[in-house]
This record gives sequence, structure tokens and C-alpha cells, in this order.
Amino acid sequence: MKKINLLLFLLSAAFFTSCGSIKSTLKNVDNTAIKPSIRNNQFILTEFATDDFYGYDKDYPINLGFENEKYSPKNILFFFNALEGPNGEKISYEKIDSCCPFPTKKSIMGAGTLEIYQITIDGLNKKIILYINIYEKGKVLCPKGFRIKKIL
Repeated sequence: MKKINLLLFLLSAAFFTSCGSIKSTLKNVDNTAIKPSIRNNQFILTEFATDDFYGYDKDYPINLGFENEKYSPKNILFFFNALEGPNGEKISYEKIDSCCPFPTKKSIMGAGTLEIYQITIDGLNKKIILYINIYEKGKVLCPKGFRIKKIL
């Protein structure tokens, strides 16, 4: 399955970069953003998103591209380990898809895609979708509907 996803990504990247017409729609990239500190396998988050779009909209993804893309699984783990449900519930997450190709100089292919994660909050039937960008930097915030987990 991973090989198929990689092949599809490479074909998409080649198609879009060869066309030259692909433009980024990302609105919250910040190349001056600093990677959050890490303690006990979680980011130390201190701020909450003030808008409803952060993480929930493909144009306002959670930007975790602080190192080479091969380190992205750790950054994703650190990010989700820093969150809990609105009343302190445990969360679980699963990558369900990729979408939305965009040009980037931080990928060897010259293009990146967003990763789509489905989050489940213990005790709630609702499933939440968040968009993660592993290529570009941005201020890492706690999305609306979540709480910052206390560091043990």
C-alpha cells in the first residue's frame, strides 16, 4: 500500500511540476517559525488557534515541516501527543489519505501534498479530520476543539 501511495505521489508531483501551472493555496506558511520544544515525546504547545480554519481547512494546514520530510513521522507523533479532547479525553489518530499537491523547494520532487488525518476522541462518536503539511513551516498551535495535554 505504501508503494502504491508513493508511486501515485511521484506521478502526481511529476505531472504538476511539469505543467508549471500549479500554485500553492497555503495561507499560513511561516518560514521564520520555530519548531516547538519537545518533552516526553510531545511538543510543548503554548497557544491555541483563534480561527476555525487552522488544521481543518486544506488552505490552513498544521505546518510541521521543520526538518527533512523523512523526520515527519516523529513530528506528527509529537504534535498529536500534545493534544487531548476538549474535556481531557484521550485521542487516537490515523492517516487516511493525501491530497492537495503544491509546489515546494523542501521536497526532492519539487512538490508536496498534505496528509489527511482522522482523529477520534474517546467517548465521542464524532470523527475529526485535520490537514498536516510535512514540508512547510508554520506556527504550531492547538486546533479548536482540542486541549493542550499537560506534560507529565
